[in-house]
Amino acid sequence: MAPWRGRWYNVRMKSTTAHAAFAALSAVSLSAIAGNPLVKGVFTPDPAPFVHGDKVYMFTGHDENDAKFFKMKEWFVFESEDLVNWKSLGAPLSLETFAWAKKDDKAWASQAVERNGKWYWYVCCNCAQGDAIGVAVADRPEGPYRDPIGKPLAVGASFIDPTVFVDDDGRAYLFWGNKGCWYGELNADMVSFKDGWREIPGFDDEKCFGPKSVRMNWAHGKEEPIVSYEEAPWVMKRNGTYYLSYAAGGVPEHMAYSTAPTINGPWTYRGKIMDTPHNSFTIHGGNIEFKGRSYCFGLNYDVLRLQTSKHHERRSVSAQEMEYAPDGTIPELPYFKSGVLRQVGAFDPFRRVEAETMAWGVGLKTEPAGKGSKEHWNQIVANVDDTEHILVKGVDFGKGARTIVASVQCLVPGASVEVRLDSKDGPLAGRLELSAKDSKFAERRISLKGAKGVRDLYFVFRSREPGGKDLLKLDWWKGTK
Repeated sequence: MAPWRGRWYNVRMKSTTAHAAFAALSAVSLSAIAGNPLVKGVFTPDPAPFVHGDKVYMFTGHDENDAKFFKMKEWFVFESEDLVNWKSLGAPLSLETFAWAKKDDKAWASQAVERNGKWYWYVCCNCAQGDAIGVAVADRPEGPYRDPIGKPLAVGASFIDPTVFVDDDGRAYLFWGNKGCWYGELNADMVSFKDGWREIPGFDDEKCFGPKSVRMNWAHGKEEPIVSYEEAPWVMKRNGTYYLSYAAGGVPEHMAYSTAPTINGPWTYRGKIMDTPHNSFTIHGGNIEFKGRSYCFGLNYDVLRLQTSKHHERRSVSAQEMEYAPDGTIPELPYFKSGVLRQVGAFDPFRRVEAETMAWGVGLKTEPAGKGSKEHWNQIVANVDDTEHILVKGVDFGKGARTIVASVQCLVPGASVEVRLDSKDGPLAGRLELSAKDSKFAERRISLKGAKGVRDLYFVFRSREPGGKDLLKLDWWKGTK
């Protein structure tokens, strides 16, 4: 996730953590986006999707809102049942989790996996000895996470971008590296290596990782040949074949892949998965199979481009369906575009739905619910201003919903919540008037009309005076028949 590292040059920037979303974004500019970027309320680089049961958990980094270069201090978790509506589980892991980690801005790429009822989250950051791979463990994907060993799992130059893979026989492996790709088998405890680690044999062989190219070595002031592999390895297995995808080709990067008959190789270069983007120089992806379809996850700068034409490292997760040819090869995909990502199944509104579950939330902010919440991971929607809205796509009301019960805290008397269908200016299905300021959250009932079948659901927020700010907070909602 960080080209020009290790053997090239190193950049450090100080930062402060910020959870604020993008109040300056244009609702009109993204009104037609059905899926991508997947998360639009916070910058989310380096996606690591993981399928568990009927859900996808997506572990990401966090580019700060004022980031120019890589400025990252924590990691986020999101979950989805349909790949379009995503619930934020907050940022349960940060540099503060690791006592040995430098508290700088290098909370870079990561990946998590579940094994034997525990969740293991592998990250890269800095320690006194240099680049380091760390591991945190939790009972649930949303944490809380702890450092089980109190030290780095591995330390070395360019030790970044870990990916974890559990094979069919239960043996687990960790791969990582920039300008080199190292791997080692993990013990059953998932927090130690069985027999150390080593670099993939034949790493510099073009047959393994593709044609070499030439790139400027700024430290030496001259161009030098480089192997195609850059960083960001991702390992998976399909029909008995091992796939290793990675950022490749120098800067700007493209996504390539190699295959092998065993986890130990030999690896054979197969080609590109995705071409070089036109508006960035990094790419970091992960591939999954979910509900009978294959998906490639990666990053783009679509949300940033709504704010500025200048390049900053403020990235957003996108995903795209992919297919395998009969021989197991992957036809090349175009780079992520702000197009339609098909929703996998309809959304059930007749249950408690956390308000931070959305396909889109314009100008909003999610924040921890605080000490009063029974769930440590619970987020609430805040920073709600006049005309902003939440979109939940593909909601299946069936034969009809009579009401929506919502947990709301009114901050400005005269605020209201409109329930609309199909678009933010679509048919008005219900309206909640908030006449008095609340000291805490209260359950309120909104009568509905016309909420039948599968519809896009919009919560549109209004104030008595146009342009009102910070109107209310929303914790959860539930439809009733």
